[in-house]
Amino acid sequence: MKGLYVLLAVIFLASCQNQNKEAIDKAKQASIDSMKVEINKQRVIDSMKTEMANLEEEKAKAEAEKAEAQKVVVVQKDATTTTAAPAKKKGWSATAKGAVIGAGVGAITGAAVSKKKGQGAIIGGLTGAAVGTGTGAIIDDSKKKKE
Repeated sequence: MKGLYVLLAVIFLASCQNQNKEAIDKAKQASIDSMKVEINKQRVIDSMKTEMANLEEEKAKAEAEKAEAQKVVVVQKDATTTTAAPAKKKGWSATAKGAVIGAGVGAITGAAVSKKKGQGAIIGGLTGAAVGTGTGAIIDDSKKKKE
């Protein structure tokens, strides 16, 4: 009987050592896996930084090309000089201004005159926009003829 207890103790100790080896192997593998995840994260971060740098370079090139395209050559009696022309702001055309102003005035007038305020505002706004667009187009056309 005593021999049986000794045998059980030996088997128990041997199995505990085997479990410790397995636990250590699992811990090692978990550590390796976490390092791989961190390496992959760093690769993604590095590739994002590279792409951002490429985008900034492309943007700088586009701005340089735009600045180059805006240069104007001025010829004087004996000398030729190159100067950058100021960028001209286009603004709204008279047609667009007329449409917006007409829509606003028409909507206010339609709401004030009509018994059904919403319907009157819509109809007045559309009518005002149409009249304003026509008036603005006439103004734009006359400006083009003057130039």
